Amino acid sequence: MLLRLPTTLSEAQRYLAEGAVPVGGATLVWALWQRDGFPEQAMSLRRLPQANLIGREALGAAVLLHQVDDRVPEVLRRAAATVGTGAVRRTATVGGNIVGSTLRCLLPAALVLDARATVLDPDGTYETDLAEVVAKRHVLLGLRWRDPVVSGYHKAAGDAGGPPPLVVATAVHTDDDGRHRLFVAVRDGYDTTGENTLCHEDPEQVLQALDRTTLGSLAAPAADVVRREVTGILERLAGH
Repeated sequence: MLLRLPTTLSEAQRYLAEGAVPVGGATLVWALWQRDGFPEQAMSLRRLPQANLIGREALGAAVLLHQVDDRVPEVLRRAAATVGTGAVRRTATVGGNIVGSTLRCLLPAALVLDARATVLDPDGTYETDLAEVVAKRHVLLGLRWRDPVVSGYHKAAGDAGGPPPLVVATAVHTDDDGRHRLFVAVRDGYDTTGENTLCHEDPEQVLQALDRTTLGSLAAPAADVVRREVTGILERLAGH
């Protein structure tokens, strides 16, 4: 197998056109390749500058999870810190987790940041939403978002080999009219759902608004966690 390591976007486009298979940290695909056979060409973005950005409003797809630090919002940093073991976080990438993993531990955090994805194909780069990236398994270059006012993250305790633990991610953004808007994303099992609503001084109004969205169909234990996390993030917003 020939491993391609592009350093420019034009090189990456050419390798894709030649049939190179994109890989992240290869923590997931390696076992599949050992079973099904290795491709003739693979491509890693680890030397591509655009895929290695780390900032308050941007994160590259080739960034290793253990490198995600306090340069990014709290919700994303805490999400990355809870993925697997230290050994996994030193090899797994942001793009591999969002596109290649069935758990997609970073997806709830990215949803509440209202992140947009930059993706690569043989014709160039373009911006799209996370739903398309997940559905079509695009080659992810990175994520961009607007810095939230506050954010938070909760991941329930889970047993090794058991069902995916519940995740609740929250973030408050200032919209174009200067109003605060709350974003909430929940991973329950293998399904992730995101919703948003305007903030109010009374947390109960916010919770009632969320109950009228798809989050209102959550089972009682998950709904209780959402209530607690929403109340907590609104309290932090009030003291901000």
